[in-house]
Amino acid sequence: MYRFVLTRQWVSLTLFALVLIPVMIKLGFWQFHRHEHRVAQNELIAANLRAKPVPVTTLTSPGHEVPRADWWRPVTATGRFDTAHEVVVRMRTSADDSVGFHVLTPLVMADGRAVLVNRGWVAGGGDARAHPPVPAAPKGEVTVTGRLKADETSAGSGIKDRRGLPDRQVMLINSEQQAAALKRPVLGGYLELTAPEPAGGSPEPVPEPDHDSIGAHMAYAVQWWLFAAAVPVGWLVLVRREKRDREEAAQTAAAGGGDPAGDTEPEPATA
Repeated sequence: MYRFVLTRQWVSLTLFALVLIPVMIKLGFWQFHRHEHRVAQNELIAANLRAKPVPVTTLTSPGHEVPRADWWRPVTATGRFDTAHEVVVRMRTSADDSVGFHVLTPLVMADGRAVLVNRGWVAGGGDARAHPPVPAAPKGEVTVTGRLKADETSAGSGIKDRRGLPDRQVMLINSEQQAAALKRPVLGGYLELTAPEPAGGSPEPVPEPDHDSIGAHMAYAVQWWLFAAAVPVGWLVLVRREKRDREEAAQTAAAGGGDPAGDTEPEPATA
């Protein structure tokens, strides 16, 4: 009665279904692991943002690579802004996705070492190669608070480190690059300034990283697993439909005096 499942067409269909099932299960676990990673990331960001500020020198030093566990930790630093070596970082977006620049100003501490401070976002002018108008940094000694971030690299950020840029413009925030320009030790990583707030709201402070949304990865995982479960169900439905069609064809042939088996094998039913 079910010998038709041994035909070439049905064997091919069955093998295709057997391949689909583990592939869909694997895709489901891939999305599930992405969901777990996002949840863990959100928990890390939230915990670090709530942490008590500590001196930046307790978490980083010249040449230090800031580990992910310390990203977004509130830190403080006291010193004087070196506006002579201030640069702007190209192709950065504001809270409303406008394209402009981040203002990167070294803060020179009492021991002669510097830490890079991202003071926030400013809009660019009509000429992308022209230096944008940047509000002056506070004068004199100042204590700043900010979120600690790791140095940016092309591999980690996906941003190409272009050469031949206009004077005082860079593509990446990188302490090693700026140390060469400053000719002084620079702490690894940089600060996203949170205090003191800029006068007049400019530069626009960099917003906190998103740590509330979890995306749709879990929904995609469940969707893939449902697809995997639907494959054998669909295969059974097609088999039953094929069996029914063959029985009806045999009954029709018998009623008309024809050959119930026929000369050709019917094609597999499709959903």
